[in-house]
Amino acid sequence: MILLKPEVFSTFDNTPEGLHRALQHAIELEHSTIPPYLYALYSLDPVRNATIYSLILSIVLEEMLHMSLACNILNAIGGKPVIDKPKFIPPYPGPLPGSVQQGLIVGLSAFTKEVVKCTFMVIEEPEDPLNFPVRNVAMLGATPSYTIGQFYDRIKAEIVKISKHRNIFTGDRRRQLTVGFADLIAVTDVDSAVQAINLIVEQGEGTTTSPLDPQDDPAHYYRFAEIYYGKKLIRNLNPRPGEPEFVYGGDPIPFDPKGVTPLVTNPKASHYPAGSQAADTNNNFNFTYTSMLKSLHHVFNGQPDRIAPAVQLMESMKLQVRYLTTIEVSKGLYAGPSFQYRPVND
Repeated sequence: MILLKPEVFSTFDNTPEGLHRALQHAIELEHSTIPPYLYALYSLDPVRNATIYSLILSIVLEEMLHMSLACNILNAIGGKPVIDKPKFIPPYPGPLPGSVQQGLIVGLSAFTKEVVKCTFMVIEEPEDPLNFPVRNVAMLGATPSYTIGQFYDRIKAEIVKISKHRNIFTGDRRRQLTVGFADLIAVTDVDSAVQAINLIVEQGEGTTTSPLDPQDDPAHYYRFAEIYYGKKLIRNLNPRPGEPEFVYGGDPIPFDPKGVTPLVTNPKASHYPAGSQAADTNNNFNFTYTSMLKSLHHVFNGQPDRIAPAVQLMESMKLQVRYLTTIEVSKGLYAGPSFQYRPVND
């Protein structure tokens, strides 16, 4: 699971400004998971590995939602989300922003069950993961510790505490994004801020008593566990005394290794020969990716109507990567996007 540096928590100082810093960090943290998840997704054949593709895509979309909710909360309390800057994108491979998880280096890699187990499940693991039986499959170990969920709990507690003494919801309500992603919440007061934070945490980690999110779907950690174990998480309809309520024993989630494109690991723009198809296509992807971040920066800084162009740029990224991953860069190995910031004009 993700451990956060002490200085991340030192931003909390019972002031709105401390909350601004914490929420900016939350925005960067939510975004940082998206490129690794997308890279694995890009390597999957959506027909041969349809269920796995669908599950990872659902998690990516919810991570985008979580980033948007964190932006809405920051805007609501008078802050200004900063998305358009080179350091908004962490280096891959490397730790996630503020992370000190020992040994957890997050990179860009084609899909493997090992990546799901050792990286994606570690990122999403709750403080006290609920362990359920797996029929005919060995269980994973769990090592409870501090999590991203605890960071959000502290943000929630600070909002509630400070709001008892002063009104911190002074942001322009016209900055709230309410379209573009499912389940978006306009944040205008303590209750809506708490609702937004609860949604972020429960979709990512579930609750201490249930692996399900508010939509009755498994939280991200348990969705990745479904992929790893190869079976859907279902209710244990006739549990014996002491048996858990859920079990990984539903419909199979098949994995076809032949339905994975072997992409280069942790590509950089400099790795592709200048003037090559791979270099040109990767550069175009990075320009589009940067343009999308710039567009989102405008969206969350007073121009929410620009969400449509941002979504269109996301669609363009899909088309560009579809071509990029067909370019063979060495025998049996194909190009992948490097997710790097490239200056572009507005």
